[in-house]
Amino acid sequence: MELSICSYSFHRLLEAGQQDVFQYIRDCKGLGCTQLDLWNGHLPSLLDDETRSPSSFTPEYAQLSAGEMEYLTRIKAEADEAGLPFGCLAVDGAHIYEDSPEARQAQKIKAHRWLNIAKQLSAQQIRIDSGGPAEMPDEVLEVIVAGYRDLIPQATEKGIEVVIENHWGASRVPENVVRILEAVPELGLLFDSGNWPQEMRETGWTRCARYARATHIKTYAFDAEGNETTVDIPRVMHILLETGYQGSWGIESVPRQGDEIEAAKKSVALVRRVLGASAA
Repeated sequence: MELSICSYSFHRLLEAGQQDVFQYIRDCKGLGCTQLDLWNGHLPSLLDDETRSPSSFTPEYAQLSAGEMEYLTRIKAEADEAGLPFGCLAVDGAHIYEDSPEARQAQKIKAHRWLNIAKQLSAQQIRIDSGGPAEMPDEVLEVIVAGYRDLIPQATEKGIEVVIENHWGASRVPENVVRILEAVPELGLLFDSGNWPQEMRETGWTRCARYARATHIKTYAFDAEGNETTVDIPRVMHILLETGYQGSWGIESVPRQGDEIEAAKKSVALVRRVLGASAA
């Protein structure tokens, strides 16, 4: 069984200065992970300035400096020492759809930069969001499809699979996710169990599980017996298993309050318990 914890699970520790990417690697090792699912927020020095105008993003921005390469080399060495390969790099801030061609071009350049970063880490997958409104009219779908079709061959050359996540905007609607994935067969799905609107959650699980290439098993709160109290985690995992899912069981623990490390431990124990019961 492959097991991972998205580093967003520790965003409070990161913000408090109590964890960085190197400590994340060590924590994942201690939690029994077999791979690393890095969120790009854990690479703050590589993030772009959000106040920059779209026109300031030239193709040169996608290239990494010598200092950035050295930083990534140190991260990769730490991961290698821990025996943990990089799985899915979840990228915020480099989505496909924007209203204007200039803004779309800026997002494309940023996505290329993160592809170069993912390559240096030998990441297996990269999560690039679709963007776009929830209504997703046909003209928006066409832009999203064209954007992924442009990006995927470049990722493939680097040995990286591109995945979309049901995350925000258009991709929170199950029908939209299916339309995008059917239009771009080479695109995989980072299946998040909790990012659907409440009224669409069951539909999202049953309609989209068969496209899953990676997961965020989302946990929020636990009872004294270690059961998730807000989401039926065994059910969503069984749905994935019934589709033949064989990828890494990625966890995204977002405790409403309390210790992020302890919540991650409980999430790992729950996933292991459900898989053990399914195999029995």
